Amino acid sequence: MREVLFLLADLWMIFVGYFYGWKLVRRYGNYLLGLELMVVATSGSNFLLWSLLGAKGDSALYDLAYFLDAFSRSVGITLILIMGLMMVTHRYKPSRGVDIAVFGVAIVAGLFLRPFHGAELHTGGIAYWVAVFYVVVNLLTAAFLGYFVKRLWDAGAKRLAIRTGLVTAAGTTIALIYDFFPLPFDDADRTIFYTAALATWGTQGFVLFHAYRALHDHNAASDANPARATGALA
Repeated sequence: MREVLFLLADLWMIFVGYFYGWKLVRRYGNYLLGLELMVVATSGSNFLLWSLLGAKGDSALYDLAYFLDAFSRSVGITLILIMGLMMVTHRYKPSRGVDIAVFGVAIVAGLFLRPFHGAELHTGGIAYWVAVFYVVVNLLTAAFLGYFVKRLWDAGAKRLAIRTGLVTAAGTTIALIYDFFPLPFDDADRTIFYTAALATWGTQGFVLFHAYRALHDHNAASDANPARATGALA
């Protein structure tokens, strides 16, 4: 049963990443947020394939998994996420050069941080400080998402604001558990944790897409008729 739930959670995250990532690129021209969701989906696809092929530690898929993990935890679902959401919170319009540069930074960060995934975590080695870094940037991102929630609330999208707040809290909880608070009742492969993490990340992408769309539509309505664009979202 655990394996089935893990599979469903992974498939959910893969679907959300590719489907809504493509929508963000195609419909809104948001390459930052859209491509990052696709990176998350690619990570889920790689993780699924690696698991189905026996989850071997000497597999190239294993190394790729940690690279994609470091990519998103360091820069992707932090700086890139914030910059992508700023397109509706601050009318930010990054150039293609900025898009390419920030993904380049994420690639470098992923390559540099990939080897440090817990081997020295509890002995005070560099992996410990990398894990601390992941938590710090996650908390900073959560602070911005708190502002994003306020923007949703002020725009009248109160249900979406609540959902975004809840999924952000869930994502931060996963970030804390990831390295520092392993579940004592979990198995050696951390199946329960990864199932919860994959389900949370997928739901986070789903909610953020709809929240982004709501603010985009609110901005468009405000531009078209400033006098009437107040509290129109449900």
